Amino acid sequence: MKSVPTQRLCAALRWRCALLLLVVLCGCGQTKFLTVRHVPKSPLEDPLQLVSYRGPQPSERTQQLLRRYALEFPKEQPERVLEPLHAELTADPTPEKVYSFAELAFVSAKRAEYKGDELKALDCYAASVAHSYLYLFSPNFDQFRNPYDPEFRRSCDLYNGALEGALRLAKKSGKLQPGKSQVISTGKQQYHVNIVVRGPWRAEDIDHLEFVSDFEIRGGLKNSYHTYGLGVPMIAVRKKQIDDPTGCEKYYPRGLSFATTAFLRVMPPAQQDDAEIRQCVLELHDPLASSDIRVAGRLAPLETDLSVPLAYFLDSDEFKEKEATIGLRNPDALQHVQGLHMLEPYDPRRIPVVMVHGLWSSPLTWMEMFNDLQAFPEIRDRYQFWFFLYSTGQPFWESAAQFRETLAEVERTLDPQDRNPALNQMVLVGHSMGGLVARMQTVESGEDFWHILSDKPFEQLRTDDQTRDKLARVVYFHPNPAVKRVITLGTPHAGSDFANQYTRWLSRTLITLPEMMVQYTNKVTLDNPGFFRDKKFLTCSTSIDSLSPQSPIFPVLKNAPHAPWMKYHNIVGVLSKDKESFANRISGRGDGIVAYESAHTDDAISEKIVDAEHMSVHRNPLAVLEVRRILAEHWEESLPLISGQMPVPRVQMARLNDP
Repeated sequence: MKSVPTQRLCAALRWRCALLLLVVLCGCGQTKFLTVRHVPKSPLEDPLQLVSYRGPQPSERTQQLLRRYALEFPKEQPERVLEPLHAELTADPTPEKVYSFAELAFVSAKRAEYKGDELKALDCYAASVAHSYLYLFSPNFDQFRNPYDPEFRRSCDLYNGALEGALRLAKKSGKLQPGKSQVISTGKQQYHVNIVVRGPWRAEDIDHLEFVSDFEIRGGLKNSYHTYGLGVPMIAVRKKQIDDPTGCEKYYPRGLSFATTAFLRVMPPAQQDDAEIRQCVLELHDPLASSDIRVAGRLAPLETDLSVPLAYFLDSDEFKEKEATIGLRNPDALQHVQGLHMLEPYDPRRIPVVMVHGLWSSPLTWMEMFNDLQAFPEIRDRYQFWFFLYSTGQPFWESAAQFRETLAEVERTLDPQDRNPALNQMVLVGHSMGGLVARMQTVESGEDFWHILSDKPFEQLRTDDQTRDKLARVVYFHPNPAVKRVITLGTPHAGSDFANQYTRWLSRTLITLPEMMVQYTNKVTLDNPGFFRDKKFLTCSTSIDSLSPQSPIFPVLKNAPHAPWMKYHNIVGVLSKDKESFANRISGRGDGIVAYESAHTDDAISEKIVDAEHMSVHRNPLAVLEVRRILAEHWEESLPLISGQMPVPRVQMARLNDP
C-alpha cells in the first residue's frame, strides 16, 4: 500500500497531467517557419558593398585591372567603362578581363536598378550573366581557369546574382512563366528565352515562383540545408490541377510548394535583320531529382535550397487549416483533409516511407526529421516520404482502420497491376500513438480483437449491413503485404499513465467523437442488448481512453501474430537524471509521458535509447540518424527484390537527359 506522501504525489501528478491535457485541448500557438528579409540575401553584399552609402563598388582587384589599362570607374555612370573594357577584352581575351567585365556589369545593373532604370539594369544583368558564364565554361580558358582562386567562386556568385536580378525584373513584368517562351528586350539586345521545367513536376504544375533569398528560416526548423554551386534557388508554388491522369492529385495538399533551381544556358549570339538576338534556355531543375547538371561537357553543381521551400509551404494558410488541436477536439472537422499527403510527385523508383503522427499532432511534427533526412543524397534518391493525417481524438484502432483503407486505396491508384516492386517495400514510421496505428497494419486480427468486445460470434450480431461492415473493418484485418518494416518512436505499446482517470474524464468532456462513429456504435448497442461485455468501451472511448494501460487492447495487440516478413525497430526516449521532470520522477524511467517498460517491445530487432522528452524524441538528432541507418539497411535488403526491375536512378537519369 502506498504511503500518504506517495498518494499525494500521485494525485498531484494526475492533476498535473489533467491540466496539461486541458492546455493541449484548448489550443496551441502557431509555429512560424519563415521571416521575410528586408534585403535579399546575397554573397556579393560585402565584397561589392551592395548596401553601402556610396552605392555598389567594384572590388579592389577589378579596380586594379582598370588602372592597368588606364581606365577609370565612373561613379555616376559606371556602365560607361564597359565599352572600353569590352574593346580590350575583344583584342586580348583573358579570364581576368572577362571576370572584371562581369563584375562591373553587375555593379552597373545594381546602380541602374536603384535609380529606377530597369531597362538599363536588365541589359547590364544580362551582360554580367553572359560574361560570368563565359569565364566559367569557355574552353578557351580551361588552361588558365583556377578553381582555387577566389575569383572563380566570385564568378559563380556573379552568375547567380546577375541571373537572380534579371529574373526579378522578368517576374515584375510578368515574363517569368514556366513552359513559355518570352522575348525580352533590354533596349540594346533582344533575348529569346525558352523557360523549361526539368524534373518530375510539369510546367503547368507551377502557379508562380518566389525567391529563396527573400526569406530566412525561423523557429520551426532547426536546420537549413543549402548547397553551393550555380543557379538561383527558388520556391515553386504549386497550382491545383483539374485534369489528373495519374490519380495523384488528391494526395497533394493545397498550398504545396517545392524547391527548384533556375539555371540559364547562354547560347552564342546570332545576327537577324541587323539586330543581335541571344537565344537562351532558362531551366528550372528539381534539386531532389538532380544535384548537378552537364554544361559544356562537364558536370556543374547546382545551388540548391531544400529547407526554405518546405518552410514556405508550412507557413501557408492552406497548411495551417490542418491544426492538431482541431483534430483532437473535433475529429469531424478534419474529414476534408485527412488521409495521405505527398509533397512531391510519386516516383516508382523510390521506396515509400509513410510517417504517422501521434496524439494532438499532425504531419507538421515530422518536418524536422523530414528536412534532415532528405538532406542526405542517398536517402532522397532512394526514398519518398508520405504523411498520414488523421483525427487524433478518436480511439487509435479507429484511426488504424482508416489508415488501412487509405493505404489500400493508394496502392490501387498508384500500382493497379501490382508491377511496382518499390511500392511493396514500404516503411512505416510512427511517433507516440502513431506507432500503434502503424503497428496495426502488420498484424493478423483473427478473432482476438472482436473478443475484446464480445464472447458471442460476430455472425450473431443483429444490425444492418452498413453498420456490420463499419464494425468489421475495425476488428477484422490482415497484415498489409506492402509494408515490410515499422519504426516506432516513443510509442506506448502497453499504454501510458498519462491516460489516467482525470485526463480521461477531461477528454470525454472536451473531445467530440466523430458523429458517424457515435451513430453506428450507439445503434449497434441498442439493437444488441447484453451482447457486449462493456458498452462504454465501444461507445464512449476517446483517444485518451484508448491509451489507458488498463485498456484490454494492449495485450491483444502485443500477442497478435505479425507477418513473417515484418521487421520492427524501436526508438525510446529515456531522460537522463539532469533532464528528469516531475512526471518522470513519479512515473518512472522514460520520456516523461511513456515509461520505458511500455515503449519497449521484445520483437523489435533493434532498439535505440535517446535522451529526449516524449514530444521531441522524433526530433532528436540521434533518432534521425537511427532512422537513416535503418533506411540504409532496408535499402540493402530490398535491393535484390527490386533490382532488374528498377529504372536508372534519378540522378543518373537527370544527367543523361541534360543537354
